[in-house]
Amino acid sequence: MNANVEVVVVGGGYGGVTAANSLAQRDGVSVTVVNPRPEFVERIRLHQLLTGSDDATVGFGEVLGRNVRVLVDTVTRIDAADRKVSLAGGSTVSYDYLVYAVGSGASDPDVPGAAEFAHWVSDLEGAERLKSALTATPASDPVTVVGAGPTGLETAAELAEAGRKVTLVCGDVLGPSLHPRGRRPVARRLAKLGVTILQGPGALVTEVTRDAVHLDDGRELPSAVTIWTAGFRVPDLATRSGLRTDTEGRLITDATLTSVDDERIVAAGDAAVMTDVPFRMSCQAAVQLGPAAAATILRRIAGKKPGPVRMFFAGQCLSLGRNEGVTQFSYPNDKVNALYINGRTGAGVKEIACRFTLNKLLSGARKASSRGGSTTHLENTSA
Repeated sequence: MNANVEVVVVGGGYGGVTAANSLAQRDGVSVTVVNPRPEFVERIRLHQLLTGSDDATVGFGEVLGRNVRVLVDTVTRIDAADRKVSLAGGSTVSYDYLVYAVGSGASDPDVPGAAEFAHWVSDLEGAERLKSALTATPASDPVTVVGAGPTGLETAAELAEAGRKVTLVCGDVLGPSLHPRGRRPVARRLAKLGVTILQGPGALVTEVTRDAVHLDDGRELPSAVTIWTAGFRVPDLATRSGLRTDTEGRLITDATLTSVDDERIVAAGDAAVMTDVPFRMSCQAAVQLGPAAAATILRRIAGKKPGPVRMFFAGQCLSLGRNEGVTQFSYPNDKVNALYINGRTGAGVKEIACRFTLNKLLSGARKASSRGGSTTHLENTSA
């Protein structure tokens, strides 16, 4: 292995952190993570931030090896030809290899008024603004959650359990990623919590105003706080950098997670797509893709041919408030089956999954730290 190979990891989410720790365990590899905030965000707990049951953040000093350098800044462009990235703070960072792990955020809804008046819970800043809006709103005022995927279901349940009057606008169907049998206990739990569920014909949002949500069948739902959870989008960094992306802006890679444009750029997480092996945008995918991206880079450094990535999925875990949940099992290819666990046991499985994921990051940090270093090197270059 060549001495002092510089790897820049763009993004400090699940994929970026697991990739960085895997790389930092190898001698002769220096790792720099560039992230816009100075802490790791547990996105799978952001709905808990709204009610104060968890702050959904962990210091990078805990989840990254002590030999990993962290730059608190935002990458504005990747210059693949010169192998460097430009930062919003004005500086540049050179690399030998780059891990593209910019993650995903709230979708840009093509619905009048949604971008102006709706809140989101898909990133830390959005969740914090939403929490502030809820704090300033009487508990008796109506709250509308738009979108019935995992984020929408968990958010609606969390707020309803806290005493909020919640309407969940599903569009076509409640929990579209769930098996029909798995939807039943979800619907029962939401009903028990007092959530009004709107789905099927007429349950598509056509407009969001400051105090209402309008549906395509003409209904107007009073809404003091509207939360948009329908879909995700990825940053346009790859597109702005001249790298090939799909129609959603995700970096196109081969089966080894390598950009089809440059073998020095390897992806991990939501912001990329393998054309031959599509995967669901999720934490479950990211914690597998991070180490896989690192393995691809390490094999290239060693002069070896990297192998294709193999994904394994177990299911989807939903917390429906603090006391109940549903775990929907799947086949290894992520196709859901009819098996599920619900009730308190389902909530317990979700909590175990959250703790297991964090413990995986902590374990990776300990392994990386065994190479030396006294503390994670954190630099704020965006000021």
